Amino acid sequence: MTGDDKPPRLGNAHLTVMAFAILMAAIVVLAFVTTLNRIDVKTATTDHPPGTIGLARPHPPLDRGPGEPVK
Repeated sequence: MTGDDKPPRLGNAHLTVMAFAILMAAIVVLAFVTTLNRIDVKTATTDHPPGTIGLARPHPPLDRGPGEPVK
């Protein structure tokens, strides 16, 4: 080894890294926009269709009153 060891000259490596980073950022943004463009955005409401009260189905009445033991 000689005393004149210097790091190798990389030239414009920092520009290459910056260009790659900008390109990757642009690809991510475009993928995000493209994905959101294909999503059908729907909003949920609490309104019930006419003629319903929001239950899945009506329940039959109980065969016993409250407090009565099960037969």
